[in-house]
Amino acid sequence: MRRLINDDSDSAVSNSSRRTFLSAAGAAGAVALAGCAGSSGSETVTIASLNPMSGAYSSLGPSQRDGVKLAVEQINNSDEFDYDIEVVYEDTETEGGAASQAAQQVVQQEQADFVFGAISSSVALGINEFANKAEFVYFPGGAAVPITGSSCNEWVFRFETNTAQIAEAISAYTVNEVGSNVWFHIADYAYGDSVYKRTSQRMQGANSNFTEVGKTESSLGSSNFGSYISQISGSDADAIIVGMTGGDLVNFVNQAADRGLTEEKAIVGPTMGFKSARAGTGAGAVGTYGGIRYDPSVELGDNQQFVEAYQEKHDGVPGNFERVGYDSIRLMVRGMQKAGSTDPADVRDALEGGTFTTVLGDITLRESDHQATTPTWMAEMVEGDGDMADVNLLHKVDGENTLPPGSELGCELN
Repeated sequence: MRRLINDDSDSAVSNSSRRTFLSAAGAAGAVALAGCAGSSGSETVTIASLNPMSGAYSSLGPSQRDGVKLAVEQINNSDEFDYDIEVVYEDTETEGGAASQAAQQVVQQEQADFVFGAISSSVALGINEFANKAEFVYFPGGAAVPITGSSCNEWVFRFETNTAQIAEAISAYTVNEVGSNVWFHIADYAYGDSVYKRTSQRMQGANSNFTEVGKTESSLGSSNFGSYISQISGSDADAIIVGMTGGDLVNFVNQAADRGLTEEKAIVGPTMGFKSARAGTGAGAVGTYGGIRYDPSVELGDNQQFVEAYQEKHDGVPGNFERVGYDSIRLMVRGMQKAGSTDPADVRDALEGGTFTTVLGDITLRESDHQATTPTWMAEMVEGDGDMADVNLLHKVDGENTLPPGSELGCELN
């Protein structure tokens, strides 16, 4: 029997049938079709990709979309799959209202039964709720724990590594190898809050000498971090956990480097290893630490073919956002293959508890919360051959060890 922990959460809403919901929502009586015959005789399936092409995370959306495009090209040119994929793209604008409107557009008018996207966790949480009402399969790109935790539902599956998994990689290493006096600076929204909660909790368990020296918060999209950097510089902190990503993280690290903070204290960012973060910070990232969700050097699953295929199309190697877009789409289609159906309920059931090969090896979409069991790493950013810092992997946590039980994270679907 499916049930939710924390039934008082906003996302714990009762399901009406998708047919009833879409009709009531003004879909002109249209019921999203499972698919139609393609020109090759294969069934054509519409998948929607909702990416932040504008707004605070506009630097990340194109990478996510590049991964989607490569997956679709490979699927449509492969004899392995019985389905051809047609993708509709929309811009979430890194904003909840725009993302909700885009999701309604692709589901109600484009008849997409499968949706991927968002990077902002707050945006993803809004689409979570809509997926539960409209009954479509959704793979979010946000990392906050509640997406597959307290706000989980049966229609949401996540290949993106969440902050609890990254906390396993960075927390013990930081307090045991870098320093036990820790300052937290986070962006004031779902992702930053998730970083703080999960990382501080893990640090407490990893080292009895752990001390939270201070905590500061800035608004998403902030550009001036001078006052926060001054506070941190004057503190007894050994390490700073920076719960931000995108332009916020780049601006913070660049300003910290300019003011000498990176030489005084160790900056540890759960997303510091992102290609976009290293490109934006250049030499300023050298000596910082990061949690690694993906690195193109890893020899797991079919990662090397992914890297080679990506390099053929782009000037460089893929990063985390490309791999999330790439394998989220492939997992949807592998769910269809396993189910022998494109009906979203059948695919949902096939994905739940299933084990699939990805660029991070064989992962399982857990029955309890639909979170993928991906490995994580702690890394140091080191001097590279060009302007961008390289990633030096220090410590790996295997996928089966990165996640506590779903019930501990607020979700137990089965």
